[in-house]
Amino acid sequence: MEKFYDRINELEALSQIEKQSEKSACFTVLTGRRRIGKTELLKHFIKDKKSVYLFTTRSAEKSLCEQWQNTLEESLGLKIFGKAESLSNLFEQIMLFSQSNHFTLIIDEFQDIEYVNKSFFSQMQNIWDSHKSSSKINLIVCGSIYSLMTKIFKDKKEPLFGRSTHNIHLKPFKPSVVKTILKDFNPKYKTEDLLCLYMLSGGVAKYIFLLMNAGATTKAKMISSVCNMASPFLVDGRDILISEIGKDYGIYFSILQAISRGYTTQNEIDSIIQKNTGAYLQNLQKIFGITEQIRPLLSKSESRNTRWQIIDEYMLFYFRFIYSHQDLIELGNYDTLKQFILRDYETFTGKTLERYFTAKLQEESNITKIGSWWDKKTMNEIDIITLNELEKSCNIYEVKRQAKKINLSKVQDKADVFMQNLNGYTYKVSGLSMEDM
Repeated sequence: MEKFYDRINELEALSQIEKQSEKSACFTVLTGRRRIGKTELLKHFIKDKKSVYLFTTRSAEKSLCEQWQNTLEESLGLKIFGKAESLSNLFEQIMLFSQSNHFTLIIDEFQDIEYVNKSFFSQMQNIWDSHKSSSKINLIVCGSIYSLMTKIFKDKKEPLFGRSTHNIHLKPFKPSVVKTILKDFNPKYKTEDLLCLYMLSGGVAKYIFLLMNAGATTKAKMISSVCNMASPFLVDGRDILISEIGKDYGIYFSILQAISRGYTTQNEIDSIIQKNTGAYLQNLQKIFGITEQIRPLLSKSESRNTRWQIIDEYMLFYFRFIYSHQDLIELGNYDTLKQFILRDYETFTGKTLERYFTAKLQEESNITKIGSWWDKKTMNEIDIITLNELEKSCNIYEVKRQAKKINLSKVQDKADVFMQNLNGYTYKVSGLSMEDM
């Protein structure tokens, strides 16, 4: 059985919600990108509890009702006389049962109910509103399509808007957990192995274990494993994004490819795509959760000095190396693909290292703000700055793969320019390299 790692805060939150549901019904929405480990977390949480796990398949409503009815009887002893013909009838029976029985109900791939019965969400709203005050159910719904889950619960026009009592967004593993997992599989790992694993997974559980379970625990083995005919790394980016975006994915993919190649301002992206990409960029951030718009630390929210970045390490790798070389994959020329990755690896992972340290500092440091900084002319640029606004202290970091390439006197000059924005703060200038991972 695969060891279960971390998720301490999430398990604690789920336990508190479950306790609360003994007195009053709770409705929790769990979101997060595909492959992040939502199902594993929930199954781990309920393993010693009175609970039922229902998986949504895109089948006929009658067929899905039959599946669920059987599972409810096996797991909870909930007997429904006759056959439940509709999901609304089944859900009402569950809510009635929960008036005298406390249990956890998980509905996985919840967004797929739309394909089974579009009107169910409205029916569910009415049933929930009618019975929640007398119910002791701990209802948890989760789904792998982030954009649809967000729409169902955060769009004011949708019937289930405002119905959830708790929301948990599952994020990738933190750097310390990625290190622990790699150490368990390869006690003699090198920092290059850790950086490569972070580049390919960004802490997403499924990608880490795909590599670890395949014995790909070193940089060389990881890249060989990716450049392989059967590798899910070659197709997962496309599959996930098409499920999120739909058939009109062409322009979105071109934008993501441009960002992965270092074109990060909207003007640069517009010139490559040959059209105004503003609306597409906003969708990628707000609806699909794939990119984010960043500003220099402490700049005003209306500042136009902005850049776009892909916030998912695997997606960034996918668009930089896999999507860009689809012709090689079509030809089955995996060896040349590997050579392209290795050729640009050091340059590409320079930025990966910056994001790794940003995540590491967030995890370990007593800070209130973190980010990077650049001036309008990009004459001065600082990789990472952390602030503690209570102590009025600031740490300024230059990040390089090799410690010998860090020039602290140059960083000091940039720091002097930045610190003009911060009166009364003490600050320290440091370097971070692969030795500090």
